[in-house]
Amino acid sequence: MSRIIMMTLSLLVLIILHVIATFFSLNGQTTSEIANRLPLLFIPANYVFLLWIVIYAMLFVWIPSFAKEQKFINLRMYGFFTAIALSIVWIFCWHYGYLSLSIAAKILLLCILFSVYFSYHKTDNHISGRMPYSLLIGWNFLTLISTVSYYLLLHDWSGFGLSAPLWTVIYLTISTAFALHFMFHYHDFMMNFVFIWTFIGIAFKNGTDELFVTAAALFLTAVLIAFMIFRENHSKKRAVLSK
Repeated sequence: MSRIIMMTLSLLVLIILHVIATFFSLNGQTTSEIANRLPLLFIPANYVFLLWIVIYAMLFVWIPSFAKEQKFINLRMYGFFTAIALSIVWIFCWHYGYLSLSIAAKILLLCILFSVYFSYHKTDNHISGRMPYSLLIGWNFLTLISTVSYYLLLHDWSGFGLSAPLWTVIYLTISTAFALHFMFHYHDFMMNFVFIWTFIGIAFKNGTDELFVTAAALFLTAVLIAFMIFRENHSKKRAVLSK
């Protein structure tokens, strides 16, 4: 019981810090104010960030049920605490201008999230299982790319002669490949919803100002949806044939 209380309190600390950084200010600036300083194309519209409400709600549901499988209880508990700590580190690094450290924190965070994610069975796509971590991995993968993109833009990276819109499409393509990998190999539809939600937000944010990026984001959204339908139909056919 005590570990559940500690995990809940640590999550509340992160939420409070997140709210302060997003809606008020940390080091005199909000999270979005920092992001909007540069013409970053790989960033969604503000409404996309409402996804955090869903993620935090799922984590509150997950916490009381994480200990059902005693075999992985320590891994999941310490993974959770470490993920909370690294998320807090990322917020402070982002707001205080330590972008290199924020990238390192985000990479370490993804590694921790993967360790918890892979402790579940491939079919355990439930809110009391790995579902919250599906959302966290998908979202943090996308924010890692946007943080790296921001860092490179801030330091006037030449992009090997490729334009910013083209690099954004490359980022979108890499993200799509990442999402499809988890859908086909781990039957993880929830993670794909994160990418679909974000891609639509990127298209909405860029609008007609960057038609190349907008068209690519919408096309890859359609690709993800099409493969989700195909994967689901394929699974149903296999289930029928196996009976």
